[in-house]
Amino acid sequence: MTDISRRAALRAVAGAGVSLAALPMLGAVSASAAPAGFPDYRYLRTAFDKTKFRYNPTGELIFPCIRGTAGRVANPLGRYYLYYAPHDAPGGICLCYGDSLEGPFTEYPHNPIVKNVWSPYYTVSHVSSPHVLWNAQAGEMWLYFHGENTTTRLARSKDGVTFSYDKVVLSTSMLPAGTTETSYARVFEQNLPALGAKYVMVFMINNSTNHRTIGWGWSADARDWTFSQTPLIRPEEVGASNLGSPAVVQRNNSTYVVYHENIEAGGNMLITEVGNDFSKRNHLGVFHAPLAGAPDNGRCASASFGTMDGKEYMFYEAGERLAGSIAIARAV
Repeated sequence: MTDISRRAALRAVAGAGVSLAALPMLGAVSASAAPAGFPDYRYLRTAFDKTKFRYNPTGELIFPCIRGTAGRVANPLGRYYLYYAPHDAPGGICLCYGDSLEGPFTEYPHNPIVKNVWSPYYTVSHVSSPHVLWNAQAGEMWLYFHGENTTTRLARSKDGVTFSYDKVVLSTSMLPAGTTETSYARVFEQNLPALGAKYVMVFMINNSTNHRTIGWGWSADARDWTFSQTPLIRPEEVGASNLGSPAVVQRNNSTYVVYHENIEAGGNMLITEVGNDFSKRNHLGVFHAPLAGAPDNGRCASASFGTMDGKEYMFYEAGERLAGSIAIARAV
């Protein structure tokens, strides 16, 4: 496929001192630079053919999280592990593996590796939105996942395949009254000395008025968390209706959050600079715009990034919500 997923015209930000201009349309000969010096990405392929996977209970396999295994896992199934899940009941945290970030990826034959019933810890309608952190200090893969949408849990593994349950790390009870969802959490190493923290978590917050924002928290050990009681990013600040699927990325000695602008329908990925201490709020506009046709069909979300042989890749959720697949794009 030769179309380039373009950047839309970036919105000006009052006081941010950023010069923004219109960028090429799909099918343009070349791609322009992304905000803050990030690369543009060209769609390569879907990570797998979901219709051929044994475990696909709802027709949607989404929420990608890509992780390398070299130096981390003994006798891995492949050079890379790709975690993913359906969202709707029963969900299920799944794994596929491959030796290249360009795919193809092979389904782990015993999916799901985490189910919606894990006795004696929980019984829920679904588990979903996996995010795996390599915890070097523990020498383990730490899996964060939600189920129900009110609760984010942690499980831990030496091999990235077989997990042991740890604890609840986030719930609506830890946020202000009226919070109805705390989900789609991702955790990243981030040194925040003023807060005594070495990790940050970003996640989606929903409230009783169905108003979705991006929340955040910090931790010294990635197990016990303190959460900001005010949102990190609100949709009205970036001209969106709802926000979701956040990820933390770094470039040019600063820190950014990439997120989806409209969780219920089509839409772009947006980017906000938060700075290395999370004190900035420079909303930089569109980070990545979806292809109009397959596989995006006007919607891209839930980015996960990796580097192979000096080339940068982005895995993302492509297609209509609750009917999507996982796509791979490469920096150009």
